[in-house]
Amino acid sequence: MSTELSKTFDPAAIEAKWYAHWEANGCFRPERPGAEPFTLVNPPPNVTGSLHIGHALDNTLQDVVIRYERLRGKDALWVVGMDHAGIATQMVVERQLEERQDKRTNYSREEFVDLVWKWKAESGGKITGQLRRLGCSMDWSREQFTMDEHFTRAVLKVFVDLYNDGLIYRDKRLVNWDPKLKTAISDLEVEQQTIAGSFWHLKYPLADGVTLDDGRDYLEVATTRPETMLADMAVAVHPDDERYKSVVGKYVVLPITGRHVPIVADEHADPELGSGCVKITPGHDFNDFEVGKRAGIAPADMLNMLDGDANVCQTADGLVPAEFIGLHRFRKDGVDGARELVVQRLKEHGYLIPHVAEKDGERIEHDAEPRQIATPFGDRGGVVIEPWLTDQWYVNAAELAKKPIEAVKTGEIEIVPKSWEKTFFNWMENIQPWCVSRQLWWGHRIPAWYDEAGKVYVAMTEEEAQTQAGAGVNLIRDNDVLDTWFSSALWPFATLGWPENTELLEKHYPNNLLISGFDILFFWDARMMMMGYYNMGQRPWEKLYLHGLVRAADGAKMSKSKGNVVDPLGLIDQYGADALRFFMAALESQGRDIKMDGKRVEGYRNFATKLWNATRFCQSNGIGASTSIAAPEAKLAANQWIIGEVAQTVAALEAAMADLRFDAAANTIYHFVWDRFCDWYLELIKPVFQGEAGSPAAQETRAVAGWALDQILVMLHPFMPFITEELWHAQGEREYELILAKWPEPDASVSKEATDAIDWVIELTTAVRSAKNELGIAPGAKLAAFCPAPSDVAQRVIERSSAAIERLARLTPVTLGEAPPGPAMQVTAGDDVFIVPLEGVIDIDAEKARLQKALDASAKEAKSLEGRLSNPSFIERAKAEAVEKARADHAHHNAEVERLQAALARLG
Repeated sequence: MSTELSKTFDPAAIEAKWYAHWEANGCFRPERPGAEPFTLVNPPPNVTGSLHIGHALDNTLQDVVIRYERLRGKDALWVVGMDHAGIATQMVVERQLEERQDKRTNYSREEFVDLVWKWKAESGGKITGQLRRLGCSMDWSREQFTMDEHFTRAVLKVFVDLYNDGLIYRDKRLVNWDPKLKTAISDLEVEQQTIAGSFWHLKYPLADGVTLDDGRDYLEVATTRPETMLADMAVAVHPDDERYKSVVGKYVVLPITGRHVPIVADEHADPELGSGCVKITPGHDFNDFEVGKRAGIAPADMLNMLDGDANVCQTADGLVPAEFIGLHRFRKDGVDGARELVVQRLKEHGYLIPHVAEKDGERIEHDAEPRQIATPFGDRGGVVIEPWLTDQWYVNAAELAKKPIEAVKTGEIEIVPKSWEKTFFNWMENIQPWCVSRQLWWGHRIPAWYDEAGKVYVAMTEEEAQTQAGAGVNLIRDNDVLDTWFSSALWPFATLGWPENTELLEKHYPNNLLISGFDILFFWDARMMMMGYYNMGQRPWEKLYLHGLVRAADGAKMSKSKGNVVDPLGLIDQYGADALRFFMAALESQGRDIKMDGKRVEGYRNFATKLWNATRFCQSNGIGASTSIAAPEAKLAANQWIIGEVAQTVAALEAAMADLRFDAAANTIYHFVWDRFCDWYLELIKPVFQGEAGSPAAQETRAVAGWALDQILVMLHPFMPFITEELWHAQGEREYELILAKWPEPDASVSKEATDAIDWVIELTTAVRSAKNELGIAPGAKLAAFCPAPSDVAQRVIERSSAAIERLARLTPVTLGEAPPGPAMQVTAGDDVFIVPLEGVIDIDAEKARLQKALDASAKEAKSLEGRLSNPSFIERAKAEAVEKARADHAHHNAEVERLQAALARLG
């Protein structure tokens, strides 16, 4: 027995109910031991995170795939969990301490870590509840956390194995140092921002009375960071620069410190840029670090002038004057910093070359030349990053990148869309050593111990390290933790029980697919490839799908500062999770960014309402749940037609999903439901139910309509799981939930003669409705029609189904023969032409005048827009959204011109 549906579709009333039911009944991981596995791992959200619109897109696409594969009978596993998010989590807890006038350093390391665990238990993981609201069918029974005990064992093992294989090592190199967070961060966590800055020109006196060929006794250098001169170790000139060949190998005496530093020849110096001389501070600039190494300066000997807070400290040679020690690098809290004092001292002693500018014909001197400077900022700390020379742990990423590069080149791993391969190869083939140590307390502590001489012992446990060192040797553990991405790189196999050889690991590794935003291709995806091949000897997954970003309606990137961030939970509250999910899938076109459009989301809620009302219509006519997976027997043309349409839709949907064309898949099922089933099939079968309820035709139609609706619910379920599950059960008693149903297999042959007839009626009806709309004729108006040369299909349908033509196309009578003379419009269906007389139906002259006026207006606007779009200045200078709108308006008016010309032609 079916359950009568309420008149109004209310998403909120069904969503919480069905999600709780699925989870409580183990529907997300049915027991299918003999079934083909399908495995997907979720990019683990930060434990500090909450659902944003990017998460909504990413997880919707994954859920569409996993529900689809589950319906196809696979042993579908969607691994879920959270990342401990070292920096982000430590920041959250430290911020809470600050609110209580407390700080981390008031606690021991162990006490602080306990505070973080307590915070996680109370407040962490809010996002998991939000993923449930979105409808994500993850295997929550096996929820993972990157700091779980088994996961920690996996992380330590990988570190020890890499170390023993010579792929992890400790080295002194420059890192991106965040002075606010007091830790090294990845290149990928650095954001370049262009800010107002200055270019200072300095004099560096030549030592020992040396002069240049032009008689000058100094070199001119320019810098955006004058404070770093306190740690300068060389001046570089280009080896082919004739101006300086005579002084290469000579020395300059640095102002302020008095340090003698060499003049070196290096191609880093550009003869065309400024004076061609470049100050080299290898301890505080990445390019200078490489120049310094080429000049023979060992990293251990490079000078460091800043501490972890970016305050000036004494360099190893002791030449920084005492007045600078302790100053911040920049002006801070209203107090001048090292930069301001260096500039002041240089100016006082004549080492600052002023910048001369003209204003109103007057020459004005300034200390520096104003410039817009590309400046690195930490994406979390929000302060300027300092290149800082420290001892850190590094992974030999270049060696680990070799197998992933080969795998993508040979097709062993497929990247979709393929256009991302070039970016992948460019990064991987030029990859730098991966700094994996972080100066934090929260995270996986590096399994390395040092004796008093500084010798390192790497082991899984302190006991093992002590055994290596020998009894009585005092060991101190490394204070650093591992980069969060180091542990998440193990996600495809550590979540399945590795390093234990579990049954789950045996069955579900390699995974089948990874769906990821392109923005974490290098943060996470590439590193999973490296770790998968290193630890498992196999690819982590067969295919990597990279999707785009969700942008604001005007195409701008969403950001809190712009105030254009869209809350997916607000959209779910307003329109329901199904509508938001369908929006995401329908607009996801292989990596292209999605523009947020609340009206489209509302439109998909209306689509759900349309299906709801169609099901109510079915119930009111005794159409209930089907008892067959295969299509029922059908004799009526309309029933044969809908069976054929189901079969075509299933095939198109499967082809789209095989190619990961989410937009094509969503739009396929959308148009089938709205156009073919609701608008046409239900209209075609209405007369059947106006006859005898128990007639063979009515019984057949109920069976076919119930079956077709069931196929819709199954096909639509991956996209709209909540409404489809509700309607599935409302239609009658079921042996199982829809989430565990069987994917459609129509297994039916239908009469082409029958389906062609229905397609012909639909084409005729559509043409008549369109023509009426163009000419302003009421939709319900019945018009006579003449068909001078009917095709076999036309003759057969007109003779057998004139009632259907009258009801749908509103044509009556239809005469097979020539039309009388007079004004008329023409409509076509297939090869058939119908003449529809208009005498007395509309005022022909007035209608012609109206259409001509509208045609002239659209033609004028189209021409104006064409002129604007052909102007290179407009294309270059206008905002992208203005150009896009102009193109859309141009296309609209061109289409209007064609439509109006066709309407005038109809009138003769």
